[in-house]
Amino acid sequence: MSEKYPGKELYPHLFSPVRIGNVKLKNRIIAAPTSPSMITTEGHFTPEMIVYLEEKAKGGCAVVTYGEAIPHSVTGKSHNKQLQLDSFGVRQGLTESVRRIHNAGGLANIQISHGGMYGGLVSVGGDVDKAQTAYGPSDMKMPAGEVKEMPKEVIFEIIESYAKAARLCKEVGYDMIQIHAAHGWLFNQFLSPLFNHRKDEFGGSLENRARFLVMVLETVRKTVGPMFPIELRMNGEDFQEGGTTLADYIEVAKMVEDKVDLFNISCGNHEDPEMFCRTHPSAFFPRGVNVYLAAEIKKHISKPMACVGSLNDPAQMEEIIASGQADLVEIGRALVADPYIPKKALEGRAEDISPCLRCYECFGSTGQLEMIKCTVNPVQGQQIQQKEFTAPESVKKVLVIGGGPAGMEAAITAARRGHDVTLIEKQDRLGGNLHPAGAAFFKEDIRKLCQVLIRRVQCAGVKVILNKTVTPADIEAIAPDAVMIAIGSNELRPPIKGINGDNVVMAIDAELHPEKLGKRVAIMGGGLVGAEAAVSFAKEGHEVSIIEMKDDVALEVNSFYRGGLMPQVKRSAELYVRTKVKEIRPGGVLVEGEHGEFLIEADSVVCALGFRAKWTEVDALCEKAEDYYILGDCRNVGQICQAVNDGYYAAMSI
Repeated sequence: MSEKYPGKELYPHLFSPVRIGNVKLKNRIIAAPTSPSMITTEGHFTPEMIVYLEEKAKGGCAVVTYGEAIPHSVTGKSHNKQLQLDSFGVRQGLTESVRRIHNAGGLANIQISHGGMYGGLVSVGGDVDKAQTAYGPSDMKMPAGEVKEMPKEVIFEIIESYAKAARLCKEVGYDMIQIHAAHGWLFNQFLSPLFNHRKDEFGGSLENRARFLVMVLETVRKTVGPMFPIELRMNGEDFQEGGTTLADYIEVAKMVEDKVDLFNISCGNHEDPEMFCRTHPSAFFPRGVNVYLAAEIKKHISKPMACVGSLNDPAQMEEIIASGQADLVEIGRALVADPYIPKKALEGRAEDISPCLRCYECFGSTGQLEMIKCTVNPVQGQQIQQKEFTAPESVKKVLVIGGGPAGMEAAITAARRGHDVTLIEKQDRLGGNLHPAGAAFFKEDIRKLCQVLIRRVQCAGVKVILNKTVTPADIEAIAPDAVMIAIGSNELRPPIKGINGDNVVMAIDAELHPEKLGKRVAIMGGGLVGAEAAVSFAKEGHEVSIIEMKDDVALEVNSFYRGGLMPQVKRSAELYVRTKVKEIRPGGVLVEGEHGEFLIEADSVVCALGFRAKWTEVDALCEKAEDYYILGDCRNVGQICQAVNDGYYAAMSI
């Protein structure tokens, strides 16, 4: 086995080169098209966007793809932070992105896309009142407004815009281009009999519905030449009753095979919240759930095939290629979590890959903040400001109190920078609330994260002391130069009559020890903890109810994750919203709803009413520390993302 690159023997197919058109890929890993909103209002790359792409090349991807570059802005934009290939001045940022990707050892790819009926209506953001007309295959009504049937002159104008965009991308140095015909965008709409009701040559038969796409591919091929690689992203299944099927897409693939060099098979529709979580698989789907679509279409064509589906395990990727299901793999969110997956796999360090939690924090931040964040990668979106792990001016004795995600990340980062770090945890194991958070059957990713962080603590040389609660006197005795306080939070136990009864189990205890629960379980609190617990308990055979005072459950959760979670919750539990707990009784919970008081029968009552930071304990510890940092839930109760971010940047500042 190669000492330098053991991954070549561990994953021989994954790390074998392959030629696509006139370019040779060093491995079979492509950074799938992603498009965080790090774009100027003029439709140009920001420096942050360029660095975001560059890091994927540094991480070892053979090809780095930018997603959703718009060739015809007046009709194609679906929101106001998209790269506009017809915008004056766009060339400079494109050129810089290519140079950075090339200099980092990767090939540059760009996805050209059009929103179709989602264009003009500005479906993701912007001022709808100022939006342009939305054109789709046929007239229809959308929540945001009316969609007009695209006139033929506009169709031909868009075809020409694709040629101009392809020419531009080739001129500035892109090595290949991808035509986006999936996920409910323009060509996918024309292919679908659900949306395409035209009576002309662009509607009716499958051949006619594919005509627009065929014409674009022919025009682009003529523009870029015979050997320049063209990748086609298309669905393998729409998963819509009456929509385009796998059999249809097999025929489409046959129609266009002579016009493309690489197929990339996905599925579904961006704009359907439930379908979004299949297109970008949530934790409720197995990794690689969509690979079979690529495998089936591959049987009917000779051109190389790429697959997608929340892939992040090199062993699984190797098996996909070795078994002939696909020739290449494309990775999206997993590279947001860890841009260095290819490099780590090649070097035999797969156990150090940060797992994508499939929490959609990246999507939520893109929409809300016009930047990108990641729960497990605190550097993501902040690469420009990121400092290297340089040795500090002086080595300090650092005490980290608490071994949850904030404490572990702080200890790892401080130790990697060269400090003398001791981490003290009151429990008998590291991980903190990652253990209850990862207890559910669909939380394998959090369980992996916990193990990755524990391993990094060990490898960083951190001294770990378990089963000890740190007191102010301990801080005086240890006399550290810096103290990082990450002692977490306490579960709320409000003064409800019966709250101390034998039938009441706190949420963390219930998640870790579901055997304590009876057959019928009533969960007080319909936030994220209560909602996910309901799904888990139902899977284990319990009859579950959720009691929530608000209008619905899991309202604090980002819309992308919620789109996948809520169908599971509704199948798992009886929901009592706008309902207040009055009293807990041996036989259940007395509540008051819109129609008065009633009893929800239950053998066990789970209290999932939130958490409160341990401010009193924190203040006492701070009094004995000269230099202190308050991290994670004990600073402000939040999610894993904030805890990891706190830990990393506090340690970088010492």
